[in-house]
Amino acid sequence: MSDFVPYLVLPVLCGVGAKFLRLPPMLGFLLSGIILNILGYEPVEAISKLGDLGVTLMLFTIGLKLDPRLLFRTEVWLTSAVHLVITTVCGASFILFLTALGLGVHEVIPLEQAAILGFALSFSSTVLVAKTLEERSETRSLYGRTALGILVVQDLFAVLFVAVSGEHSPTWWALGLVFLVPASWLFKKGLAQMGHGELLVLYGIVLAFVPGYWLFDMVGVKGDLGALVMGMLVASHPKSNELSRILFSLKELMLVGFFVSTGLAGVPSLSQSLFAFLLLFLLPINTVAYTAILRWAGLSPRTSVLTSLTLTNFSEFCIIVIAMSTSAGLLDSSWTVTFSLAVSLSFVLGTILNMRGSSLPSRLAALVPPVPVHRRHPEERPVELGDVQAVIFGMGKIGRATYDDLVQNYQLPVAGVDTSEPRVSALAEQGYNVIEADATDEKFWERVTDNPQVHLVILAMPVHGTNVDAMRHAIEAHSHCAFVAVSQYADEIKELKELGADTVVNLYDGAGSTLAEAGYKSFIEKFHPRTGSITTASSES
Repeated sequence: MSDFVPYLVLPVLCGVGAKFLRLPPMLGFLLSGIILNILGYEPVEAISKLGDLGVTLMLFTIGLKLDPRLLFRTEVWLTSAVHLVITTVCGASFILFLTALGLGVHEVIPLEQAAILGFALSFSSTVLVAKTLEERSETRSLYGRTALGILVVQDLFAVLFVAVSGEHSPTWWALGLVFLVPASWLFKKGLAQMGHGELLVLYGIVLAFVPGYWLFDMVGVKGDLGALVMGMLVASHPKSNELSRILFSLKELMLVGFFVSTGLAGVPSLSQSLFAFLLLFLLPINTVAYTAILRWAGLSPRTSVLTSLTLTNFSEFCIIVIAMSTSAGLLDSSWTVTFSLAVSLSFVLGTILNMRGSSLPSRLAALVPPVPVHRRHPEERPVELGDVQAVIFGMGKIGRATYDDLVQNYQLPVAGVDTSEPRVSALAEQGYNVIEADATDEKFWERVTDNPQVHLVILAMPVHGTNVDAMRHAIEAHSHCAFVAVSQYADEIKELKELGADTVVNLYDGAGSTLAEAGYKSFIEKFHPRTGSITTASSES
């Protein structure tokens, strides 16, 4: 047991160090693996297995939030296909150029080998992207859904590669996987009977690993893709959100093993390290290609850039492609170590590029030509809030309760804003005045039409960083408003108040009614301190 001490202590120390530097902890976990590698520690199978379990569980929970219809959208399948061609050609050309210069230990290689290596570099990391989006609580935003959809299509291309390569090709039994679609009613029925405790956790794990990973792997299809598909098949069930939430901590713990194992992969020589570093120059090409295609598909410059930056990394599948090609005699085994380091370095760079609060997306978006209104994506066209005086960002349980209380008890005209398309559609059917938009989009208020007289902004989103970013943009657009936010911890409350929040409600002090009452009081104190009441659209009529 004592042999495991460095593998346990160093990730904690590096994770704390990353957090102290305001970097995501996963960057610290990755660094801890690299340090252990340098110190001469060998990869541990138990940690690697733990990481694999975490990846499978994470993809299952991501599937719980995905609508399968997303894959048929132009900005998803077209971007995936065109980007694959562009980056494969660019990657192969760049590798031929580097080997021709004599860089690294690799001699000039045939075009076929360069094409395989370029193809391996054309994928983005499902693990890193999903983890980044989850930390931002933006898996259901437009750019988050688009990025995840692109990753799913890329996984389908990966399955085709495995089939063509002849190494562990899918069997004819793989065709039977289509029967999982009609069988999904049985999985949903079982989900409804699992209650809310440990039995629900166990049932979710079984769904992810048995009809998900194990069944797909048995017929020669990528097991991780199976876990994602299983999540998508039960995503429409009312308990899918609860299942995703209850699996969160378990999945987070297991994923530490993935990042530590990635850092531990192989000890590269100096020349291999140089070659891996030079491969990072392909990432800007990936970013530009993603941005150009997504912008052509009608996404705004900001959404295109956000999606592109999120996907700016190399995939762990890159290592799998190299390993399979090596075992098939198509590539030299030395490429595995080189590309493993390139993937690790891309994780570091990708994490830095996607830090919360960075101004990089805005600066890059300013360089991209705007999309004409008639060609914009339906979710990015002008926003009509109506004649409202209060806007609630985040229409989850707390946001809905706040909305109901403000309308029923205070007769205040309210509009809700949320990034989740399914949630917005469901609430709209119930009569809520709610629109789909990204609260952290600094262009949001520019999209608002009819110049609504908004006097109260309530931030009811579950992630503190998202509330902070949304509040900054709202203050710039409507600095005269009363701002009320929800938070969980004392340091977060302090940050929001310093930013300009009139009132911050602790999440554990009450639900939506408390937030509504606090918002109304702040509204009165700021705009009607003498009368103690306001004139609403309802009272005027």
